[in-house]
Amino acid sequence: MLVAGIAGLAAAFTLTVEKFHLLENPDAVLTCSFNLVLNCATVMQTWQASVFGFPNSLIGMMGYSVVITVAIAGLSGVKFPKKFMQAAQICYGLGLIFAYWLFFQSIFVIQVLCPWCLVVTFVTTIVFETLLRYNLRENNFDLPKKTHQKVSEWLKKDYDKVIVAGWVVLMIAIVFVKFGESLFA
Repeated sequence: MLVAGIAGLAAAFTLTVEKFHLLENPDAVLTCSFNLVLNCATVMQTWQASVFGFPNSLIGMMGYSVVITVAIAGLSGVKFPKKFMQAAQICYGLGLIFAYWLFFQSIFVIQVLCPWCLVVTFVTTIVFETLLRYNLRENNFDLPKKTHQKVSEWLKKDYDKVIVAGWVVLMIAIVFVKFGESLFA
């Protein structure tokens, strides 16, 4: 979770800086613009890039700062109350939904990909999964004892990791099916 949080914060920060460059010079060539398909500048100029009236990357900068803080506290031995962990899971879930909404908007509506946004979608998936794994392992959702035992066995076999890996491969496949060779043009 910590590594994913740091990667997400770095991506959000870079997107924010690139947005400033674009505001200063609308014709600027951004470091994350490689071709017609992989082009942050094109994506940044759509309404989807500022859903709430300001750049989405600012949400990422705030959100990933919280992720990093929670991860460091957890690694330091802090045991958060169940209600806190439940609320964190809901917030991370909302972040995941937003990231995937943007992902699918980028693929099917805008039809251009932002490389840093792809990083954000990937690390958001990892953050959500690591928190969910922790919450399930610690039974922060107050599952009945028998159900929790089954879930614990499932987690010990890493089935959740297999599902997430399969999901990531599916998302990559969608990108390649949609854009094909034009990704490398």
